[in-house]
Amino acid sequence: MNIGILTFHFSDNYGAALQAYALRRWLTERGHRASFIDYRPAHIERGGRLCVPTSPAKLKADLKVVYLAVSSFLHQHFGHRGQREKFVRFREHFLGISTDAAPTDNGASLAAAQAYDLIVAGSDQIWSPSQHFGFDPNYFLAFAQSFRARKISYAASFGRDRVSPDEAAQLPELLHHFDAISVREASGATLVERTTGQRPANVPDPTLLLNSYAELTDPAPTAGPGTEPYLFCYGLRSPDNIRQTAELVASQLSCPILSPHNPHRRWVEIGQTVYPDPAEWVALVKNARFVVTNSFHGTVFSLLFKKPFIVAGLTGDKAAANARAIHLLRAVGLENRFAASFSAQQTEALMRTAIDWAAVDQRLADLRQAGNEFLNGQLKAVAP
Repeated sequence: MNIGILTFHFSDNYGAALQAYALRRWLTERGHRASFIDYRPAHIERGGRLCVPTSPAKLKADLKVVYLAVSSFLHQHFGHRGQREKFVRFREHFLGISTDAAPTDNGASLAAAQAYDLIVAGSDQIWSPSQHFGFDPNYFLAFAQSFRARKISYAASFGRDRVSPDEAAQLPELLHHFDAISVREASGATLVERTTGQRPANVPDPTLLLNSYAELTDPAPTAGPGTEPYLFCYGLRSPDNIRQTAELVASQLSCPILSPHNPHRRWVEIGQTVYPDPAEWVALVKNARFVVTNSFHGTVFSLLFKKPFIVAGLTGDKAAANARAIHLLRAVGLENRFAASFSAQQTEALMRTAIDWAAVDQRLADLRQAGNEFLNGQLKAVAP
């Protein structure tokens, strides 16, 4: 079967690259041809176009667009060249993408998708509306409405627990293009059910479908400076909470902090900055003594590799982004590993608290089974 995947395959972001890798690998392991629809909208990486700032909210959105545009330019032209090249090689080797050059015509890339038997939208936050652009109809497969392919979503995420009334009003038109819908978070299932009247499948992120990442971790070089133990700190969006938590844990364990480079970072580095590709990033989690993260995928791989960990929640106006990690922790019975704000007492208590990995593994197996059943059912539903 010829399968097209529409997701954020092009981003120099570890979670985006790894979920794309995992979904494609799951499909290819079952004998199918799976490739990525090379759609790269500017509003994802660069925020989109500026608008007339007629309100404080629109002014804030304009400032974000300017920041993302400048950040993208600096990363592309003045960023860590070695890391950029590592992402290019990872996409070539593990995602089957032969070049890093953006297509000259996104429309042509979407039109070429009519050759597929099955089109999968997902995973990742493909249904998260941007401040300026709103929902992108292409990630709801509006472009493929007339295509013969079966059209499904797998573990799509809205990136939040709720949407605005105006956004909710757009969902009926957007969601009707699908033959089957699955989402990553329970909150997303509620949004879809309110819109369509039918409960969608609630399935895990593709990274949780795989039982082994040896293909990535075995060739990766030994992580860390030398062979000494280290704490792996993967932080996004803000240093608040995660910095204090990581520094306290590292002090208690008497080990250094390794933190991967983040091109959007606007704060002083936490510990020692390292520049891994996605495969090396996975190896860094696997070989860490302890993990402190505020990232969904940092949480995923801590669970997969049975690492003692703390999810240091984002604070203030960024706290809404905690929902994805909290949903996952709740699903595996480890919601207590989430720390909403920094507390030395809570951090030290979590370091002393053992994790029942047998129970976690069983819950992960249940999640994996739900994902397998949904995808297998959709593969069987494609007309011969």
